[in-house]
Amino acid sequence: MLYFDSHAHAHFESYKNDRDEMLHRAFDAGVGMVTAGTQEETSALAVALAEEYAAEPIYAAIGLHPDHAAPASFYDEDEGVSEKAKEINERGESFDSDFYKKLAASSKVVAVGECGLDYFHIPENRKDEVKHKQKEAFIRQIEFSVDVKKPLIIHCRDAYDDLIQMLNAKKSVLNAVPGIIHFFSGTRDEAEQLLNMGFYFSFGGVITFPPKKGKTDYAQIVKTMPIDRILSETDAPYVAPVPYRGTRNEPAYVIEVVKKLAEMENISLEEMRKCILKNSKYVFRVV
Repeated sequence: MLYFDSHAHAHFESYKNDRDEMLHRAFDAGVGMVTAGTQEETSALAVALAEEYAAEPIYAAIGLHPDHAAPASFYDEDEGVSEKAKEINERGESFDSDFYKKLAASSKVVAVGECGLDYFHIPENRKDEVKHKQKEAFIRQIEFSVDVKKPLIIHCRDAYDDLIQMLNAKKSVLNAVPGIIHFFSGTRDEAEQLLNMGFYFSFGGVITFPPKKGKTDYAQIVKTMPIDRILSETDAPYVAPVPYRGTRNEPAYVIEVVKKLAEMENISLEEMRKCILKNSKYVFRVV
């Protein structure tokens, strides 16, 4: 294993026609990965896929995405969940620790997530209700991660104040490696607060895009971040890096992210690659 994609969705519907070929493109390039669930059905599929490729460096994360913790305001076709799961999603899914504990028994499960807070899609007339549901699900998953001794994979969008407040309230019981802030898009101050709590940060394809005024300055964030807290990801099938921007993303493309991180840190690709691989193995406790 040479590279590591700390956050992908390799079990999603987007890959139904060429999943095996897509995975082997990654494995042949030396890429290991974590495929992350977003609710009960996709978490079970993530575990099943990781177990199907038992001899390969593919692992699973299990959890409830904040967008599924309350009645849905949108549906993501890339997930490809069943009609039953769609019905559950329409009314919101609660985090069932008993269900997830059974999944966590698999040796292929290395993290809890994708969980967290996402205020971007919340309709104005349901703001309080949805925020409450998301916070409730997130607290349960923080506690669950401590119970099963696995790091969190945290999704946060337009909610860093609440996220940091909630994590601070639980910091005395968090795991020694509390988790990863996936697709980090906060400020330098927010990054500093999360670093002080022990969190790691994963960066994906968006860092390869030309910077936009008023948006997160990833070059500055990366430069000020300890190199031993940085991980790489794709969030595949979403947000493909340059030169694949606009196409379906896949774990093999994480190499482009590592190249960009090396450029931002002004170090060699080999040094960046080795550091990220070491960080990934440490966080997920894989070899």
